[in-house]
Amino acid sequence: MHQHPHTQRRTRSLSSALAAVAVLVGIGLGPTPGAHAADNPYERGPAPTHASIEAVRGPYAVSQATVSSLAVTGFGGGTIYYPTTTSDGTFGAVAISPGYTGTQSSISWLGPRLASQGFVVFTIDTNTTLDQPDSRGRQLLAALDYLTRVSPLRTRVDSTRLGVMGHSMGGGGSLEAAKSRPSLQAAIPLTPWNLDKTWPEIQTPTLIVGADGDSIAPVSSHAEPFYENLPSSLDRAYLELNGASHFAPNTSNTTIAKYSISWLKRFIDNDTRYEQFLCPLPRPSLTIEEYRGNCPHQS
Repeated sequence: MHQHPHTQRRTRSLSSALAAVAVLVGIGLGPTPGAHAADNPYERGPAPTHASIEAVRGPYAVSQATVSSLAVTGFGGGTIYYPTTTSDGTFGAVAISPGYTGTQSSISWLGPRLASQGFVVFTIDTNTTLDQPDSRGRQLLAALDYLTRVSPLRTRVDSTRLGVMGHSMGGGGSLEAAKSRPSLQAAIPLTPWNLDKTWPEIQTPTLIVGADGDSIAPVSSHAEPFYENLPSSLDRAYLELNGASHFAPNTSNTTIAKYSISWLKRFIDNDTRYEQFLCPLPRPSLTIEEYRGNCPHQS
């Protein structure tokens, strides 16, 4: 019998539970609860605070590697950002696609910001800047396959703990990727655009980020129906940015970073230390117009 991905996640988080304690001490950046770490071998980094997930850089020093489009197939190359240390074992990974007419430079700020929190991050270029969401979804998966199977950094990545993100048509592409690969652990579409409005097939925990001032992919016809048409049983959330445009994900944004980090940690790393930032649901604020979701999370 095929095991549901959510069951697989729970099983993984409950098994092989003794491996991580030794590698999670000695970072010198705050307390790490050793007993809790023993329960979850995927935890990385010290116990989080609001300040730590809002910071421009997290606890890990970051290196980067350029991937030429000539060296890959299925996507347009990109940049891999990764924690420099090899003493903490492998890390989960996320591939990120730019939007229509965009290049990786438009989402590059997310690379070091997420990697410094304990992820391998692959910001990609698409084959052409005009590729549609379904193509961008396939390219995100091709990038993850390259990262985990071919890349010189593959030994730093846990190939069972992967996610996707994307801006605009890249956000629509991240939904396409999750639809076609249910084993993905997290998806975060950022001000996403897609002609397909219904996503009943998705089994990947999904955080959709919309912007109240988006005139290119208005939330009423894109982000909101995407969220509402995800399975109601799914761990899902909808974050609408206040006073923001379609291009909010193209520059450093603390609100996007804070909740993206929390979502990736919670679902790629099964790190329940980050549940506190997602449940109870964040309240409207100067930067949050609205937040919807299910709590507590089931995955």
